[in-house]
Amino acid sequence: MNFSYFATTQRGIEAIAAQELERLGVKEVRPDFTGVHFIGDRTTLYRVNLWARTIFKVLVPIQEFYCPNSDILYQEVQKITWDEYLKPNNTLAVHCTGGNQKLNHTHFTALQVKNAIVDQQREKSGQRSSVDLQNPDLTINVHIHQDRCTLSLDSSGTSLHRRGYRQAMGTAPLKETLAAALLDIAEWDTNLPFLDPFCGSGTLPIEAALKALNIAPGLFRQKFGFQNFPDFDPQLWQQLLAEAQNSRLSKLPTLIWGSDRDPNVLAQARSNAQRCGIEHQIKLAQTELSQLEAPADCGVIVCNPPYGERIGETKELGILYKMLGDVFKQRFKGWTAFVLTGNKELAKKVGLKAARRIPVYNGALACTLLKYELY
Repeated sequence: MNFSYFATTQRGIEAIAAQELERLGVKEVRPDFTGVHFIGDRTTLYRVNLWARTIFKVLVPIQEFYCPNSDILYQEVQKITWDEYLKPNNTLAVHCTGGNQKLNHTHFTALQVKNAIVDQQREKSGQRSSVDLQNPDLTINVHIHQDRCTLSLDSSGTSLHRRGYRQAMGTAPLKETLAAALLDIAEWDTNLPFLDPFCGSGTLPIEAALKALNIAPGLFRQKFGFQNFPDFDPQLWQQLLAEAQNSRLSKLPTLIWGSDRDPNVLAQARSNAQRCGIEHQIKLAQTELSQLEAPADCGVIVCNPPYGERIGETKELGILYKMLGDVFKQRFKGWTAFVLTGNKELAKKVGLKAARRIPVYNGALACTLLKYELY
């Protein structure tokens, strides 16, 4: 039996996420603002949670209704038979996005939905679910858009960007989902050498290695939200986990490097790589940018140098960006480089003509991914 699902994404990478879902064999994929609609059965739901690299969550819509104000919201939520999804001994959390003129405070909207659910439970059984914001048995997503409300069950639990391998983080880490999306935007062929000269705690080289070794990112997670659904099929889930384990490659088809000047963040990168079991597959080295040399005749660079939002001063970073352009030009002939930056003035300091300028959001920050073809 097929159902409608909605995969949430970082703004701006909806088309990339849609392409990824299509590669996973998903049908009727339709990108929307900050997400992708798709159709599938229970196997599809489990597989997307296990394998998708670029999405945050998979929501399972259960009801959509006219919702101009809080009273109607409460009434409509009460019409749903909640014991199909939630027992009084289960914990719950309600998260809200969007709003309209009368429902313009997400916390209040979430509270109204929670009240409608637990009031129904009390009326039926005299007992009610308690709220657990950290580790609930069931997370309900409420989305208000104009005068419509969509209620969904969260099949993922914690955001899928939290792979489970990254215990250690640098000062301004990329989310794993965005790192994976950048690799797709760069159209990186996993047979080509890969380098990140500002690797920090290792997110880009690790995500590149997981992709090249065909390792499902969900294998590092302890739990998914759908495992608490009443219709959870443990046998099917074990089968999909076994398939994912068996499809891992034992050796990278090419070399993947990460370097950084800071030995402390490199120690974090090594620790994160170790948790993935790939510490002997990728090369992580402490290297000053001025000392950086091309490790192969050709390859792809994807990097996220600091851009003055949270680290360092713009003036000092201007020198860094100029050096980056010089190093690319002098030592990386035959390579293609992609530089993510949120600072247009710094981007000019690279001093190279960009072949493409791709708009990308890093969280709420509007950035540009600059492509340089190095001849």
